[in-house]
Amino acid sequence: MTFPIALITGASKGIGAATALALAESGYDIWLNYRGDHAAAEQVKAAILEKGRKCTLLPFDVADKDAVRAALEPLLKDAVPYVLVNNAGYTKDGLMMWMDDEDWTGVLDVHLSGFFYVTKCVLTYMLRKREGRIINMVSTSGETGVAGQVNYSAAKSGLIGATKSLAREVAKRNILVNAVSPGFIETDMTDGLPKEKILPMIPVGRMGTVEEVAGVVRFLCSPDAGYITGQVLSVNGGVHM
Repeated sequence: MTFPIALITGASKGIGAATALALAESGYDIWLNYRGDHAAAEQVKAAILEKGRKCTLLPFDVADKDAVRAALEPLLKDAVPYVLVNNAGYTKDGLMMWMDDEDWTGVLDVHLSGFFYVTKCVLTYMLRKREGRIINMVSTSGETGVAGQVNYSAAKSGLIGATKSLAREVAKRNILVNAVSPGFIETDMTDGLPKEKILPMIPVGRMGTVEEVAGVVRFLCSPDAGYITGQVLSVNGGVHM
């Protein structure tokens, strides 16, 4: 018996790891991309194997188009993911007046070029099969703008636009494209933030969990979401409505 495949980028920790585990529980074999944290990736793989699903580790930088092709094209000749979750990303915060060129281009390269290289590589095969789900991880920062995150907000806002445009392009081929937009989620990226200032901004009064974000991704991969495309589903506790 063969099982559907989900390719998740940036999945060695945080939201990506939680998504990999959630989809494994839903019956997906996982292609797990990460850049450099081999130990963390092995831990996620072990947890997926415990759930009875397969896990293929794919260490490459999503912003390196040659590395993307070298890792994915040999696999795609034999199997095509039904789900692609573009989750890889990072922040390099600072006011624009002090932002280095590398801080700008680096963040945009991972979020936007990474989305383009990985999605284009997989999309050709999805189109041939006439089925698939593509889910892009964006952010409240891309919906509202955040001081000190001009680069990150620009990248996530751009990814929202790309989500909507691609959804229009491929809907007739039974490929649905959506975005999930987390707010303040308990991850390594939010560890250093002043919670005493943040929590009063959130109507539900707490930060979210990676499992709550992963649950929305899992829904978008399910048959129940078969009439949803080009949408941004926010998981932010009401901080932006």
